[in-house]
Amino acid sequence: MTDSHGVVVRVPATSANLGPGFDSLGLALDLYDEVEAAVLDADGARLRDVRVEVEGEGAGTGELDRGESHLIVKAMRTTFDRMGVVQPSGIRLRCRNRIPHARGLGSSSAAICAGVLAARALAPALADGAAGAVRPLPDDEVFALATELEGHPDNVAPCLAGGLTIAWTDQSGASSMVKVTPHEDVRPVVLIPDFRLSTEEARGLLPKDVPHADAAFNAGRAALLVAALTQRPEPGLLLAGTEDRLHQDHRASAMPRTAELVRGLRAAGVPAVVSGAGPTVLVFMTRDTKDLIAPKVGNDWHIQPMNVDPRGAYVRFPETR
Repeated sequence: MTDSHGVVVRVPATSANLGPGFDSLGLALDLYDEVEAAVLDADGARLRDVRVEVEGEGAGTGELDRGESHLIVKAMRTTFDRMGVVQPSGIRLRCRNRIPHARGLGSSSAAICAGVLAARALAPALADGAAGAVRPLPDDEVFALATELEGHPDNVAPCLAGGLTIAWTDQSGASSMVKVTPHEDVRPVVLIPDFRLSTEEARGLLPKDVPHADAAFNAGRAALLVAALTQRPEPGLLLAGTEDRLHQDHRASAMPRTAELVRGLRAAGVPAVVSGAGPTVLVFMTRDTKDLIAPKVGNDWHIQPMNVDPRGAYVRFPETR
């Protein structure tokens, strides 16, 4: 980019819920979007000029807005306001998108996190060196702002922190998270279909109330899953730990092929869940189950082995490596 101020942000794909951990558990995966963001000089009186270039996912004509309504741009604008700096007269984005859209792999959270982090890095340059002109935005506030923009923290947390995260929201509406390190033998595999499903559509199928027994069931399974992923990633523990009664069955009507695949894999002893809101399926592969996956998957699903991303999102300036 030729603009005066620029930054590069890399953000990982994520898988949320992991079965029983609805809106709380998340895992960062080593599949990344990369965003180059640059700003023109700040001048609130001038006409805003936004230009977005897209490579990879969403590059098709009309798939993504290329102006002010682009999700990264909106996240950047909100962050500049939150930090108290004058909005730049222009924003330039070059997006290299590898995370599939509308598949349950956290593409919207990745875009939001990229926008917030890019704006935080660029804000000091927009203040023209004025002492005290920029309000600090520490990491916990980055998480809070990204969660506010996304609406729930389960994808935002692993995108920012990497690894396996547990997120929660208190009675005041404030969200927090902790990061834990998965066992080195945890081997996620994603099964990506050729069809999409919006998060809004999937969430709209959830009931307002659930039976106490189902809530208790999921609480126990979520605790077991964290223990299995961090200490003993054995097939039996992973299979039991990924059982769910809160959301996957309720969403099955919107993605019957996903539901059928999950049922078939689990019946064969493979720990399989819906990734996020779907329709991608996430599998925790072990030595005992690796040969059981492919026979259950049709040709219209892409099998992609993954590693857990341990770092999460990071920012660099173009001149640094």
